Amino acid sequence: MGAFNFTPSDPSTFILMGIPGLEAAHIWISIPFSTFYIISLLGNFTLLCVVGKEQTLHMPMYLLLCMLALTDIATPTFVMPKALGIFWFNLKGITVAGCLTQMFFVHMVSVMHSAVLVTMAFDRYVAICNPLRYATILTNAQIAKLGLVCLIRAVVFILPLPLLLSQQPYCANRIIPNTQCEYIAVVKMACGDITVIRIYSLVLMFVICGFDLTVIALSYSLIIRAVLRISSKKNAHQKALNTCTAHICALLTYYTPNLFSNLTHLFSKGIAPHIRIILAIIYLLIPPMLNPIIYGVKTKELCDKVGKYTCCKR
Repeated sequence: MGAFNFTPSDPSTFILMGIPGLEAAHIWISIPFSTFYIISLLGNFTLLCVVGKEQTLHMPMYLLLCMLALTDIATPTFVMPKALGIFWFNLKGITVAGCLTQMFFVHMVSVMHSAVLVTMAFDRYVAICNPLRYATILTNAQIAKLGLVCLIRAVVFILPLPLLLSQQPYCANRIIPNTQCEYIAVVKMACGDITVIRIYSLVLMFVICGFDLTVIALSYSLIIRAVLRISSKKNAHQKALNTCTAHICALLTYYTPNLFSNLTHLFSKGIAPHIRIILAIIYLLIPPMLNPIIYGVKTKELCDKVGKYTCCKR
């Protein structure tokens, strides 16, 4: 993995312990995790290939799905190779620069993923609440620009964290009881004044989560209001709601594990360390694995195109 060249003369390393207390079972634990990872890669690459080949799918909604698929590929990829190296080959060492690099990319992609979900909620809002102007408001070019804005926002917000942490001295005990360079674990090892880092990370969490969840909630409240105003015919209601079902499922698969992961940190004293670590890995693997399945099942046009390419021809 590439690394930030913060200090060329810094040869120090951290030790990633994997899952403390379950070292003897690392090989067995790696089997479901590697399976989930492979399934998520296959599902998301399939989605990208199908949308890329089918001209009829070159529309804003499917371009947003491709952005989501890219973040779903990147999220576990920045973590799983190192985790599997620990499970299979006991490769526990990682340089400080490599650790901060991994932390940056994991959090950056997470913020990017959240921003894409916000954009998808806005896309559904325009499609249902202002359908006559949908083609002019959300063109493919506009979606590409929004994607670039999402990426820039993620980089600008997250980059200060590894830069600030790179200036910190670290204590003699450089052991991280995890499979990845978790932000909280790295901060705990810092021996200098981390007041600025803590304040920035808290502000960042409230700004990103607060803004993203507010926009998503507002979009779907307006969508629900618009649906209720539609003709009382059941088919009209069903058709409008079906377009949002997949997006709501994707929101739940992302934010629900995220909520549980944060709660385990807040109440970590009452939770066994290996449970918290396993939940953190599941949080990184389950949404990327489920999203292609959700959209493949709930989006008829995409489902038909996937079937066209994956079913064997007679």
